[in-house]
Amino acid sequence: MEIVAEGLRFPEGPIAMPDGSVILVEIAAGQLTRILPDGSKEVVANPGGGPNGAAVGPDGKIYVCNNGGFEYEEKNGFLTPAGIAKHYDRGRIERIDPETGEVETLYDSGDFGCTLRGPNDIVFDDQGGFWFTDHGKTDYENRIHDIVGIFYGKADGSHLEEVVFPSQNPNGVGLSPDGKTLYAAETFTCRLMKFNITAPGKVAPDAGPGGPGIPVYRPAGYKFFDSLAVEESGNICVATIGECGISVISPEGELVEFVPTPDIFTTNVCFGAADMMDAWICLSATGKLMKMRWQRPGLKLEYLQK
Repeated sequence: MEIVAEGLRFPEGPIAMPDGSVILVEIAAGQLTRILPDGSKEVVANPGGGPNGAAVGPDGKIYVCNNGGFEYEEKNGFLTPAGIAKHYDRGRIERIDPETGEVETLYDSGDFGCTLRGPNDIVFDDQGGFWFTDHGKTDYENRIHDIVGIFYGKADGSHLEEVVFPSQNPNGVGLSPDGKTLYAAETFTCRLMKFNITAPGKVAPDAGPGGPGIPVYRPAGYKFFDSLAVEESGNICVATIGECGISVISPEGELVEFVPTPDIFTTNVCFGAADMMDAWICLSATGKLMKMRWQRPGLKLEYLQK
């Protein structure tokens, strides 16, 4: 394991770029940051709010789930989210030009009749559309917890739809190698769910216990699921908070392996390099980006590595 960068303000949403750099969000800083191979940092854009998941779209721009912001607690060297920001700035989907840093709002809360509270993670399909989760917000002071869903939008801004509702605070989202299965990781239930895709932006009404979607895997113990990435083989790699690491789960729901990491808030993993076997992992509470060689190649993403 190699620590590539430090001093980040709750990094998430890493994208392994073709030039060897990694672009990620710093949620607590409200910015998009590029980490160069030597560990140096460059600010790409300052969208404000709470930039969260990120993905490269068909136009080469970066599409960002902005959750509107969190409050944070700093204690014993750890930075952790602590509920909705006092100056919460609405949920939205933003499109960012990585060359100029220009930020535009692609979808705002209320567009197409959709309520966006805390957009979280995003993945593109091969049709020019993208799936994203809304993790919602928790207002501890007023004892309010959002009921949220999973959405599909088109990159040209022409369509936004809530496809799955309700969903149990979904976080990570990904697609199977054949594009026929949508995966979503629920944080507080610590369940990995799957949805059978029937057409672009549509899923079958299959349901397991507790609502839409089919449960794939749930670990024992006091843990939480965060973001995820998919391997070329179809395994789903889910960042696991509490156990500190990455749970690798087969499509059949078996735990393939657990890869430990040194941060209780291990939130994200992405894959890159020519062989797709370099893994970049966000150690969010300690503000670090870690790199390691993975046992199997990751899945090449649409509009980025293909």
